[in-house]
Amino acid sequence: MNVNNVNLEVVSGNTSQFPDTGLLEIAFAGKSNVGKSSLINALINRKSYARTSSQPGKTQTINFYNIEDILYFVDLPGYGYAKVSKTERKRWGKFIESYLYKRQQLKQILLLVDIRHEPSNNDKMLYDWIVYNGFDPIVIATKLDKIKRSQIDKHVSIIRKSLGIKDRNKIVPFSATTKQGKDTLWNIIDDIVDVK
Repeated sequence: MNVNNVNLEVVSGNTSQFPDTGLLEIAFAGKSNVGKSSLINALINRKSYARTSSQPGKTQTINFYNIEDILYFVDLPGYGYAKVSKTERKRWGKFIESYLYKRQQLKQILLLVDIRHEPSNNDKMLYDWIVYNGFDPIVIATKLDKIKRSQIDKHVSIIRKSLGIKDRNKIVPFSATTKQGKDTLWNIIDDIVDVK
């Protein structure tokens, strides 16, 4: 898909603010500092359209980016950041869950994990929850440029085994810096929205 028109259409603090256009949605989930905004910016060819924060855990809204009036990229609040209170983490959890559980337009969930580290307990819980609720998530292994090329297969294997992923094609190594993995991810997205 050629992306020329992008609009941050809805910044939602509660479920009543979700858009009702009926456009398909692809959600980006992951912990606070894993690079969701950087991935979205890379996909839409913008340097800083999606909001990145120097303070992990600051984003508390679900942000809906309208892509060419064809679909939404949905940026979910990051999870697992220690400086956020337990009460606030619980509230975010329920908010994210209500979106993932009830949203009919949601067609795909991209779960971002840091390729350098074995998935955390939070990563594993979210992956299992996504699968339990009938989705087939694509795992984006971010920060690819931070490891040596010779280490990629080893790290992908660790992620695959840790999350119990059978199909290696369900893991896309990605770098927001070099844009490696971007074309692969767009091919997946184009198939989901049936763009020819």
